[in-house]
Amino acid sequence: MKGLLLLGWHGVWGAVVMSMVLAGEPAHAAELAPAATPGDALPAPSRAPLPAPLPSQSATKPASRVLTASTSRSARLQQVDFRDASISTEARQMARMAFEGGDARGLPFAVVDKKDARLFVFNADGQLTGATPALLGLARGDDLAPNVGEMVATGIPPALRTTPSGRYDTLPGRNLKGEAVIWVDYDAAFAIHRLRPSPASERRAERLASATPEDNRISLGCVIVTGDFFDQVVRPTLGHGAGVVYVLPEPPAMAERPVAMNTAPQARNAARPL
Repeated sequence: MKGLLLLGWHGVWGAVVMSMVLAGEPAHAAELAPAATPGDALPAPSRAPLPAPLPSQSATKPASRVLTASTSRSARLQQVDFRDASISTEARQMARMAFEGGDARGLPFAVVDKKDARLFVFNADGQLTGATPALLGLARGDDLAPNVGEMVATGIPPALRTTPSGRYDTLPGRNLKGEAVIWVDYDAAFAIHRLRPSPASERRAERLASATPEDNRISLGCVIVTGDFFDQVVRPTLGHGAGVVYVLPEPPAMAERPVAMNTAPQARNAARPL
């Protein structure tokens, strides 16, 4: 097990899928479509731009850690406690904006770093409670397709299976099978949930255990983590009431990245090894 857990890039932010435990089989999607259970408080649509633009990210995928809280709520921290975790600069900045900047309003929160395919979960005191690799939407992109939540029963087209970036007010809930999820965007069927059985060809468990984030794009758009991490970190932190989830945008495409140029190119007739 690895890991510790419509907008644009470089400051141009713009403003699924229901995997909540969706394995990804379109034929069975209707069984898992969003549904309220008695007593469920469903979050209202709450997608908003992220609090601040972020610079470029560096991708790494370290191994999994589950952390325990060491201070009480009465001894509230003034700064985010990252617990010596390996976290990208952008994810750190977003966590500081959430806690130190007050954007999370004193609620527990999580940051989804899409480039590194990782989920970072923080309690209301600003302490990192755990982080892990995560499976993300098959399609790369930050947009949320209109009415995508209504496509779950018939099958979401692959090109629309994105994990949309943005800031979300969340609430815990359950799907039709009674499985616990964290609703990120209920209408879009976008949730954080545990890994569940899926077609062998998708190799979801293997993707979570691989050494690279490049193969973590497979879900209908939801953020999927191992069952152990969901039970030990996600539910205890985000599963008791309101929270906030920040989904960072995609990194720039290769065509958008600056090209490194040699400052002193060799002469055309210079000898060089073949």
